[in-house]
Amino acid sequence: MWHRLLTLCLFATCLLRPEAQAAPGQKKTSVSSRQLVTRVASDTRKEMSEESLRMAAIKAGPLRPTLDQSHRRNFPDPKTLPQRPRVGAYPWHFDITATYFYIGELATQNNPVPNTASSWDSAWDDNYGGYDDPNPAHRDPRTFAPKGFTPQLNPFYVALPYNDIDKGGPKPEAEKVIPWYRRDKDGKYESVCRGMWVQIYYKGRYCFAQWEDCGPFCTDDWKYVFLGARPKNTANKAAGIDISPAVRDYLGIEGGMATVHWRFVEFALVPGGPWARYGKDNPFVNPALKQAIRKYQLRNRIITTGARRGYGKTSATPRKKR
Repeated sequence: MWHRLLTLCLFATCLLRPEAQAAPGQKKTSVSSRQLVTRVASDTRKEMSEESLRMAAIKAGPLRPTLDQSHRRNFPDPKTLPQRPRVGAYPWHFDITATYFYIGELATQNNPVPNTASSWDSAWDDNYGGYDDPNPAHRDPRTFAPKGFTPQLNPFYVALPYNDIDKGGPKPEAEKVIPWYRRDKDGKYESVCRGMWVQIYYKGRYCFAQWEDCGPFCTDDWKYVFLGARPKNTANKAAGIDISPAVRDYLGIEGGMATVHWRFVEFALVPGGPWARYGKDNPFVNPALKQAIRKYQLRNRIITTGARRGYGKTSATPRKKR
């Protein structure tokens, strides 16, 4: 019996040794656990055509959100934390004045452009399914959606002061300044900004929303939106982001404006929360969207045909100034 045990121990020792004995005349080579994991992971990736990937993602259905931490109200201010790079998360914009706006908002003296249409959707209010009433008494305190109808678009939306397309197609700086431009660009008049996710911090809470309109007040401030400059707008305390009533109420913002931090995040990093409930424009709900397909691809380690390394590749009418 002890002979068998000794043999098993010797065999296990050989398997667990970090460095194998080199043959005479050969250099010793070591393989770290990380390298072994990388090799195993690369060997388990599946290869599919882009169309097969799309069909598989649609067939799999809506994505289940990751851990929902929306109940937490004690997150530390990211401005006080070390700013370490993270794949899928972009640099923070600190101390930005946020104002709120809403779908169906009519023109006023202070806001001459109505929000019945967005920069990328000429029938924004119709596609949303109704008036996004900003009155908290007319909104569901649990879902943060308007009462009386089910939103057909994500009620967690924002506007930022840049539009990557105009009447002639893509703006000349778009390819140079938008980090995800080459990955996502398809049609000449399709915006790569529309639908991108934004993480917003305010007094211990994080909220996630989609970029669905352009403003406040300008649509060409790419130095602020992508390169970290301060907003060039000077109105409303240099407002640099418009937030929807759902974002406002979730963050607990009272009044017409507040100072927030915000940054872009890839959909793969967006956790669960009330922003995952509604909308055909929402990749949590609609598995046919690019962002949903990309997350399905990452989760299932799929390489698209022709991709060298990694996971491969995975509309609009320009309008207004507000």
